[in-house]
Amino acid sequence: MATAGTTTAAATEFNLWRVMTFVKGSERLSSLRSTSSSFSTQTRRRRSGRNVSFFPVLSMKTTEKDQVVDLGSVNGALDLSSNNYLGGRKISKNARRKTKIVCTIGPSTCTREMIWKLAEAGMNVARLNMSHGDHASHLKTIDLVKEYNAQFEDKVIAIMLDTKGPEVRSGDVPQPILLKEGQEFNFTIKRGVSTENTVSVNYDDFVDDVEAGDILLVDGGMMSLAVKSKTKDLVKCEVVDGGELKSRRHLNVRGKSATLPSITEKDWEDIKFGVDNEVDFYAVSFVKDAKVVHELKDYLKSCNADIHVVVKIESADSIPNLDSIISASDGAMVARGDLGAELPIEDVPLLQEEIIRKCHSMQKPVIVATNMLESMIIHPTPTRAEVSDIAIAVRESADAIMLSGETAHGKYPLKAVKVMHTVALRTESSMPNSTTAPIHSAAIKSHMSTMFAFHATTMANTLGTPIIVFTRTGSMATLLSHYRPSATIFAFTSVKRVKQRLALYHGVMPIYMQFSDDAEETFTRALNTLLNKNLLEEGEHVTIVQSGLQPIWRLESTHHIQVRKVKG
Repeated sequence: MATAGTTTAAATEFNLWRVMTFVKGSERLSSLRSTSSSFSTQTRRRRSGRNVSFFPVLSMKTTEKDQVVDLGSVNGALDLSSNNYLGGRKISKNARRKTKIVCTIGPSTCTREMIWKLAEAGMNVARLNMSHGDHASHLKTIDLVKEYNAQFEDKVIAIMLDTKGPEVRSGDVPQPILLKEGQEFNFTIKRGVSTENTVSVNYDDFVDDVEAGDILLVDGGMMSLAVKSKTKDLVKCEVVDGGELKSRRHLNVRGKSATLPSITEKDWEDIKFGVDNEVDFYAVSFVKDAKVVHELKDYLKSCNADIHVVVKIESADSIPNLDSIISASDGAMVARGDLGAELPIEDVPLLQEEIIRKCHSMQKPVIVATNMLESMIIHPTPTRAEVSDIAIAVRESADAIMLSGETAHGKYPLKAVKVMHTVALRTESSMPNSTTAPIHSAAIKSHMSTMFAFHATTMANTLGTPIIVFTRTGSMATLLSHYRPSATIFAFTSVKRVKQRLALYHGVMPIYMQFSDDAEETFTRALNTLLNKNLLEEGEHVTIVQSGLQPIWRLESTHHIQVRKVKG
């Protein structure tokens, strides 16, 4: 049975900053004489003249044991084969990928067999693209994912419903129209028009939104046309970059966004479908301001729906409002396809970095999407540039990276997931392990749980231990994730919806387990579960965190960090 020693504790009080010094100073220690430590917060009175003020004091209870633990082997020696090296750095064969993978489900992957295989290959989130398919086909995918989730305590796939949004598209054509450079070509708001030099668009205000000199991009820039003039129902263009114009092609005006609502009538129908079928996330397309996020959240609250809102940053209008949009949301997606169509393409890498940085500062998860392995739609191996693209997103510390057509309709969906998994894992393994957590602006200012997430991460990184957290809301697990600990966060939860949602967060491995009223008994079962699944080894140390918005076995004013040695 996995246990931690329980002897009489010798308690010593430290000022907060002295404790921080202790934690940082432990980097220099070669041994640690403690197998169980806990931090708790207390409130003390300080008198200054007649005024009475309150300030937090951090106390540290240490349980002394005779055993001396070598910090260099806290998690045991790394068992490596000769090919597990990268630039002279060893990579553990048991290393777990922290960056999550979102896979779009489509014709290539909508069967039970393929969803199981995608999950085993590394899929963490299944994306439903509401621009394609119908509710019946998406319901089939939802049911299959739920079937998968019901079979495992320690494996899970979250479900993300991606709204179509206010897309401007060309009309149907009986056969592809070949556009040549310098050719005159027209778009009309009249429905059903398809000739060799004119096609319809599905947006009545298209003529009002464009001006002479604008550049129209087809399919994100696969073709481009310059606007020359317009009438009340026709936009006259000259082809700049030609190609084959097929039915229902996506149109963008560079530097402009369509004056359409971010959530269309179809989107509201799809959102209701998501509520009825308990998806975990909405990815909302073409969000221009925070108002639409608040509107959707108000609707979800009225439905008593526990669904998080991820905003897709993909329009020119969203960039000036980034702070308010991300703040209102539960996370963001860098949707680089339309972002690169509406804005200069050379700005996209800079915007990706900025959006990731803003999400980190606001402690929101962030997904990098579009064209990550585009060539693998038709080829079995990626380009070197695509591999570098994945590595950059991982190094920028995105929570997740996404596959679209690669898994929806590509020829090699499983290979694409395996490539993404392997590249992400290799990249993570090559990154330096910091002994301190990254400091966000709100780290020491906000709720006590935020402070404890910071210090728990620092302690776990210093000692080289994984983190175990028990949560009913997911709040503490997500806080820990934002501080990017070097090892895995094992998040035990008694709420299945929370288990599913945590699948998106960087470094978090959610595990479903019922909690008992006895904290020690629950700790023991959790450690046994990890041992039995070979996720921990006997003799390994773990950092156990008891904190968060809703206390489980502690007083609301008390927060604990424990370091324990796992015994078989």
